[in-house]
Amino acid sequence: MERESLRDLPGSTTRADGSVVVRVLGYNVRSMRDDVTALARVIRACRPDVVCVQEAPRFFRWRKAAARLARTSGLVYVSGGATASGPMILSSLRARVERTEDVLLPRTPGLHQRGFATAVLRFGRARLGVLSCHLSIDARERHTQGLLLLDRLAALDVPYAVAAGDLNDRLDGRTFGLLAEALQDGWATRPWGREHTTRLGDPLQRIDAVLATEGVEVLGCGVPMGLPGVLEQDLRAATDHLPVLAALRVPAA
Repeated sequence: MERESLRDLPGSTTRADGSVVVRVLGYNVRSMRDDVTALARVIRACRPDVVCVQEAPRFFRWRKAAARLARTSGLVYVSGGATASGPMILSSLRARVERTEDVLLPRTPGLHQRGFATAVLRFGRARLGVLSCHLSIDARERHTQGLLLLDRLAALDVPYAVAAGDLNDRLDGRTFGLLAEALQDGWATRPWGREHTTRLGDPLQRIDAVLATEGVEVLGCGVPMGLPGVLEQDLRAATDHLPVLAALRVPAA
């Protein structure tokens, strides 16, 4: 499949038929322990409507840290953070928030607590369910969480939805396969930009993804390395993952 060039990723628009093009960014920010200024520059350069964050701050003054990231990125806080054990959702002012819910998942003793941040957002006449996730490093628990992710997307009770996050699984893994079979894997559907999401210099892997339900048109999806304003030095300084940016056309509800 031919990969789209960086200049071809559509911007946020509303079309004559009421459908909208929404930019969704998935980004593991490693609890904002790195260069937050560089992190904000990367996010702003991607011009997202929605950001699905993983490893948002969860402990002391986490709300203040979340507000700082939203403010410096030109966005607003929607849901998640400590209340979802790490996943968080930010959005632009273009989105109207209909409802949110933070979900804590069943925990395996000895492993980290995991959760989902979820929201239903309206963009004009289009409604989009959003889920931010960070799945387990344990294969068995991760697969159970993949099944719960699909259940939670269905429970949002909207015709169109997107999930974005750190899957902690490779393309040939059981959980990645489960999700890619049930949902559209953005990169596989319309590759754009760079594929691999591990830190520059690390072994090449795609463990982060944007996944969309049937009916959402994927216009392009990938790591925005080389996008105007997204600098390699900022990507290296911001966190230990690379972001995944997708442009999605969502039909009117």
